[in-house]
Amino acid sequence: MTSTIKVNNIQNQCGANIIKENSNTITLGASGDTIALASGASQTGFGRTGTVDWNTTPKTTGTFTAVSGDGFFCNTSGGVITANLPAGVAGAIVSFADYAGTWQTNSVIVVPNGSDKIGALNQNAVLNIEGQSVTLVFVDSTQGWINTMDSTSNVRGQPPFIAATGGTIVTVGDFKTHIFTGPGTLCVSRGGNAPNNVVDYLVVAGGGGGGFGDGGGGGAGGFRFANSYSAPGSNTPIVSPAGLAVSAQGYPITVGAGGAGGANPNGVAIKGANSIFSSITSTGGGRGSGYSPSNPATVPGLPGGSGSGSSGAVPVGSGNTPPVSPPQGNNGGPGGSGAGGGGGGAGAVGGTTPGPAVGGTGGIGAFIANPYVGPTAPSYGTAGPVSSTRYFAGGAGSYGDTTAGAGGAGGGGGGGAPPSQSPATSAGTVNTGGGGGPGSPVTSGALGGSGIVMIRYKFQ
Repeated sequence: MTSTIKVNNIQNQCGANIIKENSNTITLGASGDTIALASGASQTGFGRTGTVDWNTTPKTTGTFTAVSGDGFFCNTSGGVITANLPAGVAGAIVSFADYAGTWQTNSVIVVPNGSDKIGALNQNAVLNIEGQSVTLVFVDSTQGWINTMDSTSNVRGQPPFIAATGGTIVTVGDFKTHIFTGPGTLCVSRGGNAPNNVVDYLVVAGGGGGGFGDGGGGGAGGFRFANSYSAPGSNTPIVSPAGLAVSAQGYPITVGAGGAGGANPNGVAIKGANSIFSSITSTGGGRGSGYSPSNPATVPGLPGGSGSGSSGAVPVGSGNTPPVSPPQGNNGGPGGSGAGGGGGGAGAVGGTTPGPAVGGTGGIGAFIANPYVGPTAPSYGTAGPVSSTRYFAGGAGSYGDTTAGAGGAGGGGGGGAPPSQSPATSAGTVNTGGGGGPGSPVTSGALGGSGIVMIRYKFQ
């Protein structure tokens, strides 16, 4: 015998409806109320909406059995995880999500129960994509578990700063500088958020080789510099006001070699090679001109980042060629009787012969403040008149019958001395872009200095 209670309303003592029947609609509770089932009770008829209740205690290495209706965060940082599926019942649902973004290294192996299938096969499924999350629903004995949602993206907070590798990396405060003394790649793994997605740069090309005989000094390699983050200390006025925005990709770096000197007695010097970072190209320094009494046809100098000095009446090499703003270099200096002109430098034109038989000095280079490269600054560039800085791209001094011209600060080579005197000509300093010194009537010109590339950005 059964009993039936039929009422239109059940109210608590405060008058709020607990159950209300009206027009074939049964309402449980009121707005803001919580409906709770007693411990051990179950519900039927409400159904699922294709979602799960997420278990916020991550699963770690080992094996566990999934429960229908639950989602599991799987942390495979310590190794592979095996997830056994529950017995397949139509409508059963489970979900798995990559907790630490490590599934590409250590996977989650999903194992069907007994003869159940996953996508029509009684085989394990492997979840091995970084950031993946999947939801599986059991449909029937033919197909078994079918994934109804599969995400291969992992939305994570991203620090606003650039992250990169490549070259020699020095850290100064909140900034990193990548230094390339040879070819390489700046590998940006995270581009950062504006305005912290910008890098500053120093791109110096190879210096030109010195001319043969009593020739002109080699021109310095082009000097291009951005300092938008205002590295502390004194920096050259030859500076771009804006850096370059970067994104997550590789940026090939080209570091230009110094040009070979002209071989005595009639060899032709070689222009320096370009240095390149992204859209920034610094042009190699112009080769030094050549002249020898045994070769009445003089060899003219060449234009470049900075131009070469001339010998005799040969025109000087022009600097900032091709033109950029701010200029990457200067013209070489004119030669005179028994002497050549100095190669142009990033900071000044090459020196004119101050008198008969006296070689012109190389044009001074440009400089960066030591904090740009931090405590390792003395390892790069050369000293110069501005303290606590490092100079690059100095022009070479020139030959003189009585006195050779000195190279400009920034790695320029000294000019060749007369045969009966010393010093002999000198090469441009490696990784400064300095021009190579010219030879004497019986010596060959010297090699230009190779270039350098530095990339600086805020990393924290």
